Amino acid sequence: MADDASKTMVTILTATYRIKGYIDLLPGARVTDFMTEAKSFIAVTDAEVWEIVGRQVFTAPFIDVNRDHVQIIAPGA
Repeated sequence: MADDASKTMVTILTATYRIKGYIDLLPGARVTDFMTEAKSFIAVTDAEVWEIVGRQVFTAPFIDVNRDHVQIIAPGA
């Protein structure tokens, strides 16, 4: 399991959902570099999945997000 220093809070937008959670990013690394090197799926921990406008759909300790569906990813909440 990653230590807290490598956990970076991100918000991910897809066409359908807004996802908040943590990715494993080395200190000082950029989210852009993370996305460039990502395989087909992005591991997100402590995930909250919301409708784009509206209610929370679910929470999970871990989800994989298909990289092809990511429209926007930003560090922070």
